[in-house]
Amino acid sequence: MHGHDLKHIKWEGRNVHVHQYSTETSVNDGHSHTVQGVTSPAKNSMGHVHNYEGTTTFNDGHVHRFSGTTGPPIYLADGTHYHMIAGSTTFNDGHTHQYTGWTDKNVIG
Repeated sequence: MHGHDLKHIKWEGRNVHVHQYSTETSVNDGHSHTVQGVTSPAKNSMGHVHNYEGTTTFNDGHVHRFSGTTGPPIYLADGTHYHMIAGSTTFNDGHTHQYTGWTDKNVIG
C-alpha cells in the first residue's frame, strides 16, 4: 500500500480526506484473511468518522465481505490522526471472522 501527499481535496464543495487500512482477521476454520482498503471520504472536522467496506483476500477457497464505520479520530502530536476499525465478516463457507485494527494516518487531505 502507498500513501499520497495531496492537499485540499474537494468533494461536493468540502475539504475531505480518506485513510487506508489493512489488518488480519481472526483464525477460524484453520485460516485467516486480510481486510484492507480505503475509507469513504469525510469532511475535516474534529469528531468525524468514515465508512468502509470491501471483500477480504481469497484464502481457503473463499472470500468474505465486510463493512463498518470507523471510530472517532485519535489525534497525534504532529496533527495527523487515525481511526479504529472493528467488526465481523459475512458468514461464508460455514464461518465468520472477526477483525480489529487501525487506519493509517491521513492519506489525502
